Amino acid sequence: MDSAPTLTSDTLWAAAQQTTVHAIACGALQSINTEFTLLEAGGIRFLVRILANIARKEAAAKRRAQQAPQGKPHNPFLPYEPDLFVGHVSDTHLCLLNKFNVVDHHLLLVTRHYESQDTWLKEVDFAALAVGLGAIPGLGFYNGGHIAGASQHHKHLQLVPLPFAAGDPLPIDTLIAQQGHLDPHQPCPLPVPFHAIAIGLPVDWTQPAPAIAPLLWQRYRQLLAYLGLDLEGSQPNVPYNLLVTREWMLAVPRSRDRYWDIPINSLGYAGSLLVRDGVGLSRLKAIGPLRLLTEVGYPARR
Repeated sequence: MDSAPTLTSDTLWAAAQQTTVHAIACGALQSINTEFTLLEAGGIRFLVRILANIARKEAAAKRRAQQAPQGKPHNPFLPYEPDLFVGHVSDTHLCLLNKFNVVDHHLLLVTRHYESQDTWLKEVDFAALAVGLGAIPGLGFYNGGHIAGASQHHKHLQLVPLPFAAGDPLPIDTLIAQQGHLDPHQPCPLPVPFHAIAIGLPVDWTQPAPAIAPLLWQRYRQLLAYLGLDLEGSQPNVPYNLLVTREWMLAVPRSRDRYWDIPINSLGYAGSLLVRDGVGLSRLKAIGPLRLLTEVGYPARR
């Protein structure tokens, strides 16, 4: 590890802000502008973002694919772009800005050495996430494989500050609040058409990240076992999305990465959807957000 200091929950947010200012000034950060609208379904006010211009991201992805060695997908994290580097968060993970961000201060918690996005999360992954959530009262998430919406194959968790839009809370929180106090020991299915399991997190976020990580890892394994994943396998036998806040953890199994050409990752199950244009918005309205999330997941068990 180089001489850059290791960030803590007390220093990560200031470092992220400072890096953002630098990355904007030098052109490394290329935010994607969106417009947004609200679409209510099942008691959830879904935030729907409509892309204003994705051509720049697609052109960059095409260039990277052309430059990658024959037969090997490009890995933007090895090496990472120095102007997007926020800092080290542990011996195993570093923090980067998401180059093509839709949400301001979208952070990536990336393994320093290559691991596949298709592998299990480990306690050290949750230690990195604990640094981030200790610093930012946001939403951490993991897209467990391509079918779960992962766009990069190098293992990385993600963290976005809340709220998603000015004055608007995390949409799925409305539904979770209706459940009352989530049991911190027993997973609870959410009352939605798709299979989704949540559990409470009795965490003191003022503790050091290594002290928080074991509990987060245990709750993660509880949720995936409840979903029916084989925890003894070398890697997950079902793709999944994982969402984590300071109060709860939520897991959703996935069956496909998109429906009607609308891609879905973890943010979709948080209540934040993304469409390319007005045509995509019309399709989403015709399908309905809850049906869309059910089509790319699994129907709830009755």
